[in-house]
Amino acid sequence: MLRTAMVLIVFLFINMAMAQDTIMPLWPEGKIPNQLKSNEQEQRQHEGILRISKVQVPTLEVYLPAGPNANGQAMLIFPGGGYGILAYDWEGTDIAKFLNGKGIAGIVVKYRLPSVISQKERYNVPLIDAQRAMRLVRSKAKDFHIDTDKIGIIGFSAGGHLASTLGTHYHEKVYDPLDQVDQISARPDFMALGYPVITFDNPTTHQGSRKNLLGEDPSEVLTNRFSNEKQVSDDTPPTFLVHAADDDAVPVENSLLFFQALKDHGVSATMHIYPKGGHGFSLARNDLHLRGWTERLFEWMESLE
Repeated sequence: MLRTAMVLIVFLFINMAMAQDTIMPLWPEGKIPNQLKSNEQEQRQHEGILRISKVQVPTLEVYLPAGPNANGQAMLIFPGGGYGILAYDWEGTDIAKFLNGKGIAGIVVKYRLPSVISQKERYNVPLIDAQRAMRLVRSKAKDFHIDTDKIGIIGFSAGGHLASTLGTHYHEKVYDPLDQVDQISARPDFMALGYPVITFDNPTTHQGSRKNLLGEDPSEVLTNRFSNEKQVSDDTPPTFLVHAADDDAVPVENSLLFFQALKDHGVSATMHIYPKGGHGFSLARNDLHLRGWTERLFEWMESLE
């Protein structure tokens, strides 16, 4: 009886330890790039959707499928929120859990949002965290039972802008290397963009995302740099796009611009435009037609093998 109790205690302890390991900081303590000392503190609001703002310590939240189900693929997930908040469960942890059901590791990136109070060069900060996230996950591939060449990204709305920024700016030096992790490639192997903000140099941009990232009156140089349809190259990763034609927040032209740029550079691209769905539909589980986009995503990912 005593032995059984001890085994149970050890089992529970191991489970607790594993649970604690599912969230890890992106950066070594006290070494977060472009960070200023301030009184800003992370805020969380839960009214149907968990909204996180004023992130000070960026993290990875790791969801792994059961070993026998794992196919070696992983996706870093960038929730949207106009660079003002993170729709953390709606476009983050819910996505990760859904990916697990297909044998894919889902890793939610709680990235810093632009702040004039706690950051220098706020326009670079989300990209800094995104680059580090990709490098850190690649460094942990063995621990996570994933393949180093099967690590993709998925982002929604402004998170789609960040994902497309990583996919087109992965080679840019935006912070000084801190350790061996920063010697690893930050290039995603593939990317999926859900109703993404793409352009800042076009009437069809999302003004809120542009203002939050670049400020009230950004320079032409900065605007062009973060208009990602202009930054596509032959080395941009294969891309999957999904958007609704009736999206009044982030017009479908954003996805169309990016698709055309990918096509012009000979990059493999798949796009699904749905007539209805509006903005921010996430998994669209309550829409019998629109929710099919997730199956199209999985089919596309299988085609990358």
